[in-house]
Amino acid sequence: METLKLVLGVVIFLVTFYFIISEKYPKSLIAIMGGGMMVISGIINEEQALETIGYNLEVIFLLVGMMMIVEIMSETGIFQWVAIKIAQLVKGDPVKILVFLSVVTAIFSAVLDNVTTILLVVPVTIFLAKRLEVDPKPFVLLQIFMSNIGGTATMIGDPPNLIIASLGGIGFNDFITNLAPLIIINTVVLLGSAAFYFKKRLVVSRELKMSIMELDLKRTIKDKKLLVESLILFSIVIIGFLTNSITDIGLAIIALVGSIVLIFISKKNPEEIFAKIEWDTLFFFGGLFVLVEGIENLGIIKALGEHILALTKGNLEMTSSLILIISTILSPIVGSIPHTLSFGKIILEIIPGYTGNTEVLWWALSFGACLGGNMTIVGAAANIVGSSVAKKVGIEISFKEFFKWGVIVVLQSTILSLIYIYVRY
Repeated sequence: METLKLVLGVVIFLVTFYFIISEKYPKSLIAIMGGGMMVISGIINEEQALETIGYNLEVIFLLVGMMMIVEIMSETGIFQWVAIKIAQLVKGDPVKILVFLSVVTAIFSAVLDNVTTILLVVPVTIFLAKRLEVDPKPFVLLQIFMSNIGGTATMIGDPPNLIIASLGGIGFNDFITNLAPLIIINTVVLLGSAAFYFKKRLVVSRELKMSIMELDLKRTIKDKKLLVESLILFSIVIIGFLTNSITDIGLAIIALVGSIVLIFISKKNPEEIFAKIEWDTLFFFGGLFVLVEGIENLGIIKALGEHILALTKGNLEMTSSLILIISTILSPIVGSIPHTLSFGKIILEIIPGYTGNTEVLWWALSFGACLGGNMTIVGAAANIVGSSVAKKVGIEISFKEFFKWGVIVVLQSTILSLIYIYVRY
């Protein structure tokens, strides 16, 4: 009977992952069905499934709060204003626009989230590229890469980091102090090489540069009062995140209260804001939590942990390098979120077998899952969203084309990550 449950659980897990990767159906529905089948088949009971979701509610509510704040901020036109302002500051130089907009994308991704950033910035970037009569693809691709890189720097920037924070009990500031230094190095190296490569390909006439200077910045800001209100509230929320280790107020509470206060003072219709929350993503998280809990119940995760422990013989340095490399390879294939959730459970199993600073295992997982997601067009949510936005305006980015650039970016990130982990930890 136990063998039958084991086989059934593995089949449910693999079939669910296949349909998530293939994107033939909405991933939220597939994840919920997979988690539901774990309960129906008796691998876990209903109480365990609900407890698993309850344990991870902070991740879900944190996302809800941030989604509402960003939605209100986006209505002000501030993101479009920043993009055009940068283009004018560099006097319409396409290479400088490419570099500086990518830096802004990385920063926005770190303090908001990478999917939202891509939705807001890519349309403006395409508009600027077309205005300069240059190929928008390098701009879009680099912004997607930078959104994943920048999002790695903080706990709220990329969904895998939220999962790592929940599983490992790691604080907001710990992510910044441990991950941000490498992200800054990675950004400088990538943008430096991109600027060098595209320097001769992005040459435009003086007349086209002047067309950028003629754009009216005033027209981009749609609501100045709302802009001031949302920036103040957003700043307070970020300060709350940075000081939560002192105040002991949960990140989810800070984000939710901040978003509700912003809705109240801006006099927005709550129903309209609630309707724009990415419920698909939240249900996807919930289904995955139950699905992976089922696999853990079968003892598979514990067995994989024991194999890794035996293979590395308790060597923390070797284990962290192995986790980083495995995550870099698997994340672009199965998706960064499912991989992080599954492998995070394995790390929980193997931590008791090591001495020293075991937090490095979580940082290795973050670097591999978040940065490795840049390899394929389905490797991260930002990749799918960015390519979809481009496709709507007639810019087709194929799987092969994305992979050609992505593999170079990921190889560079992986080498830098391995060196960083070895030197720092």
